[in-house]
Amino acid sequence: MTKRVKFMMTLLWALCMTLPAVAQQQPDTVPARRQERRITPVRPSTNTVLQPGRDMSADMIEHYILGDTLEAQAQARRDSLRKAYTRYPRLTSLWLGANVADLALTAFGQDYASVDVHATLNMWNRLQPTVEVGLGRAKSRPEDMNFTYRGKASPYAKVGVNYNFLFKSEPRYQALLGARLGMARVDYDVTDVTVTNSYWQETSTYDLKGEHTTASWGEVLAGIKVGIAGPWALGWMVRWHKMITCKPTAYSRPWYVPGYGKRDNSLAFSFSVYYTLPLHRVSPVAAEAGPPRD
Repeated sequence: MTKRVKFMMTLLWALCMTLPAVAQQQPDTVPARRQERRITPVRPSTNTVLQPGRDMSADMIEHYILGDTLEAQAQARRDSLRKAYTRYPRLTSLWLGANVADLALTAFGQDYASVDVHATLNMWNRLQPTVEVGLGRAKSRPEDMNFTYRGKASPYAKVGVNYNFLFKSEPRYQALLGARLGMARVDYDVTDVTVTNSYWQETSTYDLKGEHTTASWGEVLAGIKVGIAGPWALGWMVRWHKMITCKPTAYSRPWYVPGYGKRDNSLAFSFSVYYTLPLHRVSPVAAEAGPPRD
């Protein structure tokens, strides 16, 4: 009995001396992170492990290799969203265009015309700041009027912005809504002004030459732009405009305003030919792959 007690005490003493030494040799441990859920994809019909598709992105393949298929599926969803909502660079393209609608209408008897060139910066394929500059002239004897109006070639300019509702589509196809602020210098002559004195039954004629004034107006426009071949495109616009200022001279008011049209008209139409200059060399951001395939 005494030998057994001595043996047990000796064993306890040895354990007490050994445990501190072992504890000093063990490094401080950090609590393990909660392991992410890993699921290996299996085809139910054959019970074989699915392999990542050849057209998958590098991130998705990496998740498959690590066994993190939940993250791979999340990456597939993000890629599919990028494919559905294409994102274009801030400076997508620059359009150079010319409005030739009035030139065409003069062939059908219109007695005034405005011709302008414009530059449009396409940003994100959505917002499009625009500048238009041009010249306008007119020569007409309005019906039921007693004068001939001769509008000299006078400059005008417009600044504004378009919004493209088809910003998720290719830049070749656009549905636009925009606004403009226009300004023009108006130089004109009013000739063959006929005045009849009803009392004396006499008729006199005189001219008003060298008349000039300025005008400003606002526009709201809607239209479409369609690519036809390579960098070339065509655009149609309907414009509603409202005169802001049109100062009369001491003796007259302009009948025609360059860039606006007849002073009393509120609607105008434009037809433009565009040339597109791309401002980026990298394709728009899009998905490289869809969801995992069976």
